Amino acid sequence: MAGGKQRAQRPLPASLPLFPLSGVLLLPRGLLPLNIFEPRYLNMVDDALAGDRMIGMIQPSDPEPRGFNPPLYRTGCAGRITSFAEDGERYVITLTGVSRFDVVDEVATTRLYRRAVPDWARYKADLAGPDSAEFDRQRLLTGLKALFDRRGAAIDWPAMEATSAERLVTTIAMACPFNTAEKQSLLQAATLSERAQLLTDLIEMALLERPDGGTARH
Repeated sequence: MAGGKQRAQRPLPASLPLFPLSGVLLLPRGLLPLNIFEPRYLNMVDDALAGDRMIGMIQPSDPEPRGFNPPLYRTGCAGRITSFAEDGERYVITLTGVSRFDVVDEVATTRLYRRAVPDWARYKADLAGPDSAEFDRQRLLTGLKALFDRRGAAIDWPAMEATSAERLVTTIAMACPFNTAEKQSLLQAATLSERAQLLTDLIEMALLERPDGGTARH
């Protein structure tokens, strides 16, 4: 309601369910749609909906994870379930990024999915809202346009050019098909300016790659 008081910030949980996915990036205030169909993660969503609605997205540290519980990177990002629908035997949800965290320990559970004790201390700024960013916005957009043109992807450029700095960097970082290590580097960037610069570098590196996977030489 216009003119109403802003909702008080909810406390961050002392434990967090983990959803390990390679190549999937969630950032604070980013929107991540997910299709959930594996039984243990259906349980995870049920439990989250019955509680604080929070899920921790985190990547396996092995680029080709094996086994039921592969090793994980230390840092992930927690998101709150902000939309939910059932589609047959699967759930369709959207997570809105809240804050990054470091895994301190894992918690024993009988629900098959993994649960961790998160340390939020390093990422207090994530809760403060968008920070200011100094980066070459035009260079980023020029590289992005060239990359999308090469891949035949359509994008609403007027909307992209008009969006805020944080929304621009967050959306591109989450959407671009970078590898696991590159996604992790984007997640762990200390500031929005650092993330924007890294994102620009990654896009320009991708433009140097030949269609056969090699690297262009000059």
